[in-house]
Amino acid sequence: MKRSLYTKILVCCDGTKYSEKALLHACEMAKEHHSQISLIYVVDSAIGLDVFDRKAYLKILRNYGKKILNKFELIAAKKGVDVKTIMKEGKVADQIINYSRKENFNLIIVGSKGLGTFSKFFLGSVSNKLANKSLCSILIVK
Repeated sequence: MKRSLYTKILVCCDGTKYSEKALLHACEMAKEHHSQISLIYVVDSAIGLDVFDRKAYLKILRNYGKKILNKFELIAAKKGVDVKTIMKEGKVADQIINYSRKENFNLIIVGSKGLGTFSKFFLGSVSNKLANKSLCSILIVK
């Protein structure tokens, strides 16, 4: 059996329809290439907040992240794919890049647009930064 270039795939999850499409794409690739999939959700703790209590807001984001990771884990299971879930905190793109390097991922799959405020106007800032700074291949799913 020929070994795939993409043995370890990292899927970025934020709960949008784009990240769900990224997961579905990853599941198909994993079945075809016998790849391992990890799902990552990053709590954006770099957001400056003056209106809300920062600790309460971050708690809400952590809870949301857990729900997304659980939902995406169930979607993968229905597709017959086991996944590992990871939650990080910090600047989203930086956390994804650092984790992908540390764990030697071959491919990062990300949706073309995320939950960012300005994502409606251009390629999502996270996917853009990943495409420019990652050491491994990036697949941006529309």
